[in-house]
Amino acid sequence: MNSLIGKKIGFALCGSFCMFKKIFPAIEKLMSEGAEVFPIMSHHASSIDTRFGKAKDFVNQLEQMTGHEVQTTIAQTEQIGPHKPYDILVVAPCTGNTLAKLAHAITDTSVLMAIKATLRNEYPVVLAVSTNDGLGLNLRNVGILKNIPNIYFVPLGQDNYVTKVNSMVAKMDMLYDTVIEALNHKQIQPVLLQYDV
Repeated sequence: MNSLIGKKIGFALCGSFCMFKKIFPAIEKLMSEGAEVFPIMSHHASSIDTRFGKAKDFVNQLEQMTGHEVQTTIAQTEQIGPHKPYDILVVAPCTGNTLAKLAHAITDTSVLMAIKATLRNEYPVVLAVSTNDGLGLNLRNVGILKNIPNIYFVPLGQDNYVTKVNSMVAKMDMLYDTVIEALNHKQIQPVLLQYDV
C-alpha cells in the first residue's frame, strides 16, 4: 500500500525559477504514490517570464498535471486555516526571501499565508530551500526555522561552492522521503549534505 494514498498536499512554488524543472518530477512522484496535489504560486512565480520559461506555461503545466487551479492570492490561501484542506504543505522551491519573511512572521504573499495557515493548524510544512545566500544573511533564518515546530527541511547543501560560495539548494530528489517523514512528525536526516551538481 502506498504511503500517500488519500493524502492531500498543498504544493507552493516561490520564484527560484532555475529550480522549476526539478519541481515537476517531484510533484509527479507525489502523485504517483497516491497523493492529490493542490498547486500554489507566489505572485512573482506565477507572473514573471525568465530565461527558464514563461510564467503562463508553468501555471498551465501545474494545472494540467494536478487538475486543480493554481492559487496565487492571499485571499485564496487564507482559507487553508479554517478549512484544513491539506494534510501537509510543501514549499518548493523556497526562496531566501520567503525564508527571511517567514522567520520574522511577515505574511505578504500567497505562499507565506499558506504556511501561516498550515502552521496555525499544527500541520507539517516542508521547505525545499533554494537561495544564493543560504550561508550568508539567510543562515540565521534557516537556524530560526529549524527550531520551529512542524517545519521540516528537505536535505540541502552547497550547490556551487566555487562561484556561489553562500548558495544552498535542497536535494529535490529527496522531497518525497522528506514528506513521508514529516507526515510522521520527523525530520529526515541528515539535513546538511555534500551536494553534487
